[in-house]
Parts: sequence; C-alpha cells; structure tokens
Amino acid sequence: MGTLAPEPEVTCSKKYLALGLKISGKEKSGKPRVLSLLSTLLERSVQNNESLLESSQSEDVITIFHGSRAPSLGIEQYLDRIYKYSCCSPSCFVVAHIYMERFIECTSAHLTSLNVHRLLITSVMVAAKFIDDAFYNNAYYARVGGVTTKELNKLEMKFLFGLDFQLHVNVQTFGSYCSLLEKEGIVGLQIERSIQACRINESWSNKDDSTCAQIAR
Repeated sequence: MGTLAPEPEVTCSKKYLALGLKISGKEKSGKPRVLSLLSTLLERSVQNNESLLESSQSEDVITIFHGSRAPSLGIEQYLDRIYKYSCCSPSCFVVAHIYMERFIECTSAHLTSLNVHRLLITSVMVAAKFIDDAFYNNAYYARVGGVTTKELNKLEMKFLFGLDFQLHVNVQTFGSYCSLLEKEGIVGLQIERSIQACRINESWSNKDDSTCAQIAR
C-alpha cells in the first residue's frame, strides 16, 4: 500500500469529511459515518469467515481473544458504545481496523463472532493511545468493553507483541483504508436501492387486475 500514489489533499479532505473524521471525540455532534461503514464491513467479514470455516470443516486458530460464545451485543452497537464512552477521535477506528488486519494476518486466525469484540476494544484503545493527545486508562476501557482490567492488560500485551509494536500508519495506508470504507458505503447504497426496487415490484405484482386497469387508463 505504501507504493500507492498519494491522493490530492482536497480529495482526502472531502473523503475524511464524508466519513466523519474531521471532528474530535469531545466535540462530536453525532455518530460519525465511519462507525456504520466499519461495522458493516466487519459483519460481512465475520459472516464470510464463519461460512468458510464451516464449509471447509476446519477449526480456527484459537487466540487469547476468543471467547466461549459470541456476545449478545452486535458489532455496530459495540462500536457505538466504545465511541460514546471512550471520547476517542473517529480516526482511531480506521487505525484500529488497520491494526486488526495486521494482527489477523500475523496470527493466521480468522475474524469471527468469538473474537471480534475483544479485538475491537483492544485495537481502539491502542490506537487512541498512539494517535490521540488524551485517552483513558486500561481500567476505564475495560469497563467500556465489558472485560476485566486484568484481561484487557493481557489482551493489549498480546496484541502489541503480535504487531511487533509496529503501530505507525502512513498517510497512504490510512487513505487507502478510508477509500475501502467509502466503497463499503457505495455497495451498501446499491444493495439498499435493489431491496427497495424489489419491494416496489412486489407491491405492483400484489395489486389486483382492476387496480392495474385503472392505472393504465
């Protein structure tokens, strides 16, 4: 990704504004779009990975991030909770996504419903510590994430060693991941329009002949 040509500053600025990255956590006036797009992307990744593991009848690589069962709170709700209470910048979620992908690649594990929540709270916390001027301590993030402080401390150390403490994200990589999230929004809009079109067609097909005749006149 580092070989990608840098995008013009104006284009990047518009992209960041569209994702809601141009506001700080303490000045937020609403939910940044990046949260919805990231949750959709992660949910689809989880579904694909779990389908792959089931169809291939293979077992996932078990890590410290795996739970015995999936939490009742969905990915989008979990992201909303982290954003609401952590007061971290929206950019932390893009960086956290990059960290998660790096960690998954290094461990050869799959992103599933059993590990995505712990990976999210850990990666967002690490991202906030690295890029934000102010951040909460581990005990606070543990309460936000629904884990104990002792467990989160272990998760953080495992995560950092898995990344080999390589936390820097260059501008090109950050921009490419923002573009990925933007494409997620476009795909989602196309799917939504297709669903709406199907509902309209279904509505027309359910009308009786007399109604159709009246409209035809």
